[in-house]
Amino acid sequence: MNLPGFYLKRLKADLTQVSTPKKAEASRRYFPHGIHCIGATAMDIKLIIKAFHSDYPDLTPSEMLSITEYILSHAEYSEETLLAFGLINKFVKLNAKRQENYGDDLIVRFEYWLEHYANNWSLVDDLCIKTIYQFLMSRPHLIERTQHWAHSEVSWCRRASNVVWVKFIKRTMGKTTYYLNKDLVFNNCDLLLEDDDEFVQKSIGWLLKVTSIEYEAEVVTYIQNNYSKLTRSTLRYAIEKMDADTRKMLLAL
Repeated sequence: MNLPGFYLKRLKADLTQVSTPKKAEASRRYFPHGIHCIGATAMDIKLIIKAFHSDYPDLTPSEMLSITEYILSHAEYSEETLLAFGLINKFVKLNAKRQENYGDDLIVRFEYWLEHYANNWSLVDDLCIKTIYQFLMSRPHLIERTQHWAHSEVSWCRRASNVVWVKFIKRTMGKTTYYLNKDLVFNNCDLLLEDDDEFVQKSIGWLLKVTSIEYEAEVVTYIQNNYSKLTRSTLRYAIEKMDADTRKMLLAL
């Protein structure tokens, strides 16, 4: 019996049951370049995952990862990919005994997923902000190892090189506080400033915006030195958290 196939059939049936054309149409509004969706919301997916874990509590982290990768390789709709990512979210954290369910090499699989299964900004951001974030929270030594994603031939992976850091500019981890080296942020932005993908550009704005909360003066200087290379939308996003006078000054550039 093909067990991953069995689980995929179950999960796809759950998605079909809660999906509607109205939900699909609502989702498409956020994807001007198109998206292949069945019509399930983020809450729908969350509840399906919760029910699946409840119905199959004996599945091991290794088995769940196999199911995830099977779904990813057979996904027809964007929601199936989101669901696949979500299945392992509770396993990427340290377990109750402070032990790891997965080794550090899972970061390599994440890179592969970004290059082969992510085909819109939502999938990139969901994987980075939920799954990879939880994974890195207990493995801060891996955070800087995503730098090379900025060199990927796949634009979605290049976007991820920025998005994966947005929650780590300053992050409390247990009794300590982690600070991402701000020079890495500016180096990453330098690498991607002239990228012709609009979603990579927007990720630059996002990363600069969250960095400005801790290092506003440095971000202002960076923008002043590179304003001619920034798109208008990237600039507006980058300065969103700054005071009105600073925003006006930078927009006037």
